[in-house]
Amino acid sequence: MVNRQPSPRTLHACRLGLLVLSLLLGLTGCLTTRSPRNGYLLTSQNVRGNRIVETSQLESLIPQKPNSRVLGLPITPRLWFYELGQRSYNREAAVRALQVKTNEFEQQSQQLSDDPQALRKLNRRYERQLKRLRIKAEQGNWLMRNLGQPPSYFAERDAQANAAKMQRYLFDKGFFNAQTSYRLDTLLGRQIRVNYRIAERAGYYLRSVTYKIDDPRVDSLVRQSLDRAALKVGDRFDLDAISAERVRIESQLRDQGYYAFTRQYVQFNDVDTIRRATDRLQTDSLHRPVDVSLTILNPPGLTAHPVYRIGDVEVRISPDETQPAAFVSRPDTVTRNGVLYLLNGRNLSSRLLNNKILLRPGELYSQTKYRETQRQLFLLNQFKFVNLNFTDTTNRRLQTLVTATPLDKYEATAEGGVTGLIYQSQGFPGGFGSLSFRARNLLGGLETFEITGRYGLEAQTGFLTVPGDIRQVYTSQELGISSSITFPQILFPSQIRSRFNPYNPRTQVSISFNNTLRPDFRRSLLRGTMAYTWQTTPTKQFSFLIADVNLINANFDTYLGKLFKQQLDSLAQLGSTILLSFRRSLSSSFSFAYTYNNSAPGLTAGGLRRPTNFLRTVVESGGTTLNFLPNRFIDTANTNLQFYKFLRFNVDFRHYIPLRNRAMLAFRVNTGVAYGYGPDGGPVPYEKLFFAGGSNSVRAWLPRRLGPGGAYPFRPGSTLPDQTGTGQYIYLFEQPGNVLLEGSAELRGRLFHLGADINGAVFVDAGNVWTLRQNNATRPGSTFQLDTFLPQIAVGTGVGLRIDFSFFVIRLDGGIKVWDPARQNVLTADGTVEDQRFLLPKFSLRQLSSGPNPLVINFGIGYPF
Repeated sequence: MVNRQPSPRTLHACRLGLLVLSLLLGLTGCLTTRSPRNGYLLTSQNVRGNRIVETSQLESLIPQKPNSRVLGLPITPRLWFYELGQRSYNREAAVRALQVKTNEFEQQSQQLSDDPQALRKLNRRYERQLKRLRIKAEQGNWLMRNLGQPPSYFAERDAQANAAKMQRYLFDKGFFNAQTSYRLDTLLGRQIRVNYRIAERAGYYLRSVTYKIDDPRVDSLVRQSLDRAALKVGDRFDLDAISAERVRIESQLRDQGYYAFTRQYVQFNDVDTIRRATDRLQTDSLHRPVDVSLTILNPPGLTAHPVYRIGDVEVRISPDETQPAAFVSRPDTVTRNGVLYLLNGRNLSSRLLNNKILLRPGELYSQTKYRETQRQLFLLNQFKFVNLNFTDTTNRRLQTLVTATPLDKYEATAEGGVTGLIYQSQGFPGGFGSLSFRARNLLGGLETFEITGRYGLEAQTGFLTVPGDIRQVYTSQELGISSSITFPQILFPSQIRSRFNPYNPRTQVSISFNNTLRPDFRRSLLRGTMAYTWQTTPTKQFSFLIADVNLINANFDTYLGKLFKQQLDSLAQLGSTILLSFRRSLSSSFSFAYTYNNSAPGLTAGGLRRPTNFLRTVVESGGTTLNFLPNRFIDTANTNLQFYKFLRFNVDFRHYIPLRNRAMLAFRVNTGVAYGYGPDGGPVPYEKLFFAGGSNSVRAWLPRRLGPGGAYPFRPGSTLPDQTGTGQYIYLFEQPGNVLLEGSAELRGRLFHLGADINGAVFVDAGNVWTLRQNNATRPGSTFQLDTFLPQIAVGTGVGLRIDFSFFVIRLDGGIKVWDPARQNVLTADGTVEDQRFLLPKFSLRQLSSGPNPLVINFGIGYPF
């Protein structure tokens, strides 16, 4: 018999396991709290047995939130932090401090009652202090609020009430014979888990839906719209669907003149329990019929619902308090389409206002027109307050009064900040600032004029240096000015423009100039645009950019310009096209964009957040008017100016699926094509090309460094890949392409709260860019071809951390490569060629940043999509 001694590795694993077990047992004792002598802590609860109704819907009925545990173990660190903070917290003292500060504020407010400006300053100062003290008095100190979690004690009456609520909810969802119960499991440390058990049994489905309506006109209107009814034969009985049908009928009738109609007139009669019981044995056990009846009652003492029409309509603009009284007292009344406008000395266009007022004398009252009128006036960005009031006069005529208070005519804002660079223990300050001026109704046509000036001064390093020059820090400056004027209409010399009036039309004309002065180059951009925008529904927006002209002028007549130009030339030999962005060029285009976005807050019938979509499609044509000119007039050699003729198409689609509270699945597909057909090989403006990689793209690659296709970065004067000693590819410049195809999937969820919501994410990205022409023979695989593009789609994965302050989000994403199409033929140390496109196994924690598959950290503001 042979005695085998355990290997050192096995002994090490055993010791490590015992150490981990000891730590967990220690944490169980240290990071738990003391429960009351006769009570239990609620640390877990679940819902089981339901087959049709979603678990998240039933869980939303449970108001008690269990104390969070670690990995399912009886360890409650947040509860421990809460009790730790509670040791130094005195709630009575916090309440007293709040009361003292409140009394102090009230006393000083009385003393400043005759000085409104000083009173406003006092309110702002004390508002922050009182808010901070109120939060401390109600929620505890910083440790209790941000790291801690108050104890959640179990009470059996709560479990009984929750089970009863679930049974009632199932009944309302068509499971009339459902049963609910709960079972308790006790855990270590006087903790408890509540297991709710659901038995849905047979569901009841609508066999018939009948309407009983005594008013003949109402009966006719309702029956004409039954194709839009929320109740359909064959659907499962759902009380929420019945409520939705009552709301639909109310909205429909209030759009047909029934101003006084409310959903309370729509009565829901109980289901036909006799037929339900009779048919129970004659149908499938999982599908039983039920009959529903809706009755629309008449008002008490009337044989029909009253119909209202719009009477006199008056639009009253509040007077300008800065004008002399004699000027304001002028009548200044105008009548258009039966609507009386009292402008009170305001130089406002009654014609444009008339396009926004949808209520007309003599027409039937419409709730939709009432809401749309209020919305259209607000969207003008000219009024501070807008109110619509109706007065019921004789003969059921609604006298309508629209009152509006304009915003300040002139508004100026200033922003600024300080930047700094610390290099070799020496500080180099910088700063930036902007000044904006806005004028409303400048020409009397409800337009908005805005002009903004910007200037920035920043110290930077990393430049090429002149031999013998020891300077490493240089100054970069940027100066810009932009102006725009926005008209609340489509400026077009035809009556076609009137067709856009219901759709919140806009015409914006803008011109801007931006000048960048760096030690290695100078670049200026002069841009002029004119765009039409309109919105047919709250979710659909259209934009027609009828003119977008860009004049770019760049030169290298700077201190380091000659060296920088030489570097760009050497990069061009390696395949870089960034030199194109420094050409003196003229680019003009027009484009059409369609945006669909239904991401507004909303709930499904089950009370969950609904899935949402975002779609943006852009079609752009550049240099179209140049097609009428011979090529010799737009040839770069003749004009010393680069012209562009191109077509560009881009589609960006996103889909969001809420999973449960504060968790979501997000998907994105982004694709596009840019095709140049002008002289000089038909180049596309550098800014119009596509790029892959970075914080909003495939995050396992550095920004704009992925692609094109299967091309790899090669060394100067060689066809071998440019890589480090550990096999990591070196990408020195951006990699633009004419074809883009990329997609992402991301699981998002909340981790904890620490001053802000700390959210986590797990993601998978895939995509690449390709060229349409083989412009560089040394870069095989960069051209898009149907038979080769699939293996050239790069894949990356990783995790992310997001700090959500509600008004902005700071994002950190770490990605690693799974499939790298550039590594198809890699020369190994023994001289053989190896296919290393599947790169995931080469990720190593020991070579986190230096290995062939490094961890790429991306920083961003906001979500990636």
